[in-house]
Amino acid sequence: MYKLIACDLDETLLADNKQITLDNQQAIKAAVARGVHFVPNTGRSFLTVQHNLKQLGLLQQKNEFVISYNGGAIVENYQNRVLQTQPMPFEVVKQLFELGISQGCCVHVYTLDRLYIWNINAAEISYITGRVNNWSECQRPTMDFLKSAELMKIIFLLPVEEQRKQMRQQVQTSFAYPMNITFSSDRYIEFNSITADKGQAVLELGRRLGIKPAEIMAIGDNGNDLPMIEQAGLGVCVANGKEFVKQAAGYITQVDNNHGAVAEAIEKFIL
Repeated sequence: MYKLIACDLDETLLADNKQITLDNQQAIKAAVARGVHFVPNTGRSFLTVQHNLKQLGLLQQKNEFVISYNGGAIVENYQNRVLQTQPMPFEVVKQLFELGISQGCCVHVYTLDRLYIWNINAAEISYITGRVNNWSECQRPTMDFLKSAELMKIIFLLPVEEQRKQMRQQVQTSFAYPMNITFSSDRYIEFNSITADKGQAVLELGRRLGIKPAEIMAIGDNGNDLPMIEQAGLGVCVANGKEFVKQAAGYITQVDNNHGAVAEAIEKFIL
């Protein structure tokens, strides 16, 4: 039996209206009642999912967890106790930041507990509102004020896939520091430490809980979900997921994120 479900949020658990459908809520609560850990595994901060945890009955619960920043942090829900982080060096993030700013990108820099955004536009505000709140909009093209912060990841808004591919190639050829570079939400290129990905993090959480990889189910839709889908005992791709993710998954849901894809997987393999 699967003892832990690691689940992406945007375009997987959340419908396009940014809400958790009722059937997803019911299925997750039923799985948790059977002793299964339901772990949001997201590129976002753990602080942005507190209302989702409340909906699922997991808010401030001991021995329940969130994986944040594409595996950059593992956090226990009770008192938001940080168990592990995989930060990036300031100089690497600064060099990436200067590259993004020089090319006119909207740039997001995540510390452990804050999000700072440069060059934000109306479309980006519309997309992140309800997903990521309480960000700080920065006007000056510098991040030197974050020199002493724990930097979890940096992302660029590049809505065209070819732009994301070109940027990945540019960074891979010009940076000596090894990075985990992924795409998400058909709009972002994300940069993490090479030690931070959703797969490594969920396996580490499993080790801490005495749960084997074969006892983990991972559900996602995009490139940053691929490591956990490949490494879990069962990798699930939602129907609206990317084709390359579907190819790596052990199961593809019949329905998409707007129609209870997570509930479908839970009901089929756990309930």
